Amino acid sequence: MRTAYSVETVRAAERELMARLPEGALMQRAAAGLAVVCGQLMGRVYGSRVVLLVGSGDNGGDALYAGARLARRGAGVTAVLLAPERTHSGGRAALLRAGGRVVSPGVADGVIGRADLVVDGIVGIGGRGGLREDAAALVEVVRGARAVVVAVDLPSGVEADSGEVRGAAVRADLTVTFGTHKPGLLIDPAREYAGTVRLVDIGLGEVLPGQAELEALQHADVARLLPVPGAESDKYRRGVVGIAAGSARYPGAAVLAVAGALRGGAGAVRYVGPAAEAVIARFPEALVSDRGPHKAGRVQAWVVGPGAGDDAGTVAEVLEADVPVLIDADGLRLADREAVRGRTAPTLMTPHAGEAAALLGVARAEVEGARLSAVRELAARYGATVLLKGSTTLVADPAGGPVRVNATGTPWLATAGSGDVLSGLGGSLLAAGLSALDAGSVAAYLHGLAGRLAADGAPVGAQDVAEGVGRAWRDVRGG
Repeated sequence: MRTAYSVETVRAAERELMARLPEGALMQRAAAGLAVVCGQLMGRVYGSRVVLLVGSGDNGGDALYAGARLARRGAGVTAVLLAPERTHSGGRAALLRAGGRVVSPGVADGVIGRADLVVDGIVGIGGRGGLREDAAALVEVVRGARAVVVAVDLPSGVEADSGEVRGAAVRADLTVTFGTHKPGLLIDPAREYAGTVRLVDIGLGEVLPGQAELEALQHADVARLLPVPGAESDKYRRGVVGIAAGSARYPGAAVLAVAGALRGGAGAVRYVGPAAEAVIARFPEALVSDRGPHKAGRVQAWVVGPGAGDDAGTVAEVLEADVPVLIDADGLRLADREAVRGRTAPTLMTPHAGEAAALLGVARAEVEGARLSAVRELAARYGATVLLKGSTTLVADPAGGPVRVNATGTPWLATAGSGDVLSGLGGSLLAAGLSALDAGSVAAYLHGLAGRLAADGAPVGAQDVAEGVGRAWRDVRGG
């Protein structure tokens, strides 16, 4: 599992580790790792032109020491000092001894324009509130250059803890981060600025606490969580999921939610709603009812809301059930907040940014710019686990703890009905006995992977995504 820690936690761990090491050893570890990655990226170090953008913080020192290592290997290294009087003195001296040179921002345009590699060491993980005017001007110069850009620990201008970007920020091709990931490297919008992320081990693992700020499930984690039937399994042991979805206007939403549930491993699906004909025509194995959720028969989880229109009565009835419930789409708009908060069984809400904004009473741009705080706020308000959809999907538990982040998605998933498939998939995992946090996390992972496998670089529809869920399942299981 990939983890990310807050700035405060990282700083505390660094202080504890530095107390055990010789002075400067931790910075030298970081600089050595940075120099190695830069060398690998360039391929040929001797004769290459490297520009360091150096601020007053420790990551400016990391950049200077790494630049000194590259200069000793024959690179022409120039450091642009944004605050000469506050530049890391040891790093500056090391660079000059190695044959590098230092210049002022006034001549930066020329040296950046000729560079093969630019190393961003302007602002470290403690940066807040956007870049100063002089740094922002440098960022514009870098944006127009042909050089490969490497960020030190975190791209300057993005906020490490929140992933927010307030104004100009460096767009890196690669970010070299030290000790552990920072939340902003894993969530949007900051993640878009980080490029590929390389983690350099500097020994922090032995002093970091057990609970992280963010967690990102990997293939092996998802494989361990997948509910796989045993020899004695029947449809109830595998999980029966109820789907209350669709309307006369949106019958396809019901079909796609049922598809997601069946492809997600449900032992059976009970469908309730006005789209029974469409569901049976596509999935004759589905069990249909027109008598409402209370009389649909035994289920171990409910999905309510996709394509439901204005059927508030069905939403209210599902919320009364003493089984896990996933609420999506129209269900989010129709669900009474106090009814959700009063539930004793787990609840999983799956809004996209626009729906989350409506529930929070803010503009969509506010949610998109501060996704981490938005998903936590929603989980707290509703007392429910919340899966905030997006290019990076976030899953927050109402009890707090690490937020789960998933980045397996693809832009091709931005297609009508894809979210309905995700709802059914998540419902099947709830019915199989996964917690709301695990069900949401695994569903997001499989859904994203399904989109990638189905698309393979070409346009897809929601039915293709549903078919891709089975392929994603096999991929994760190694078969």
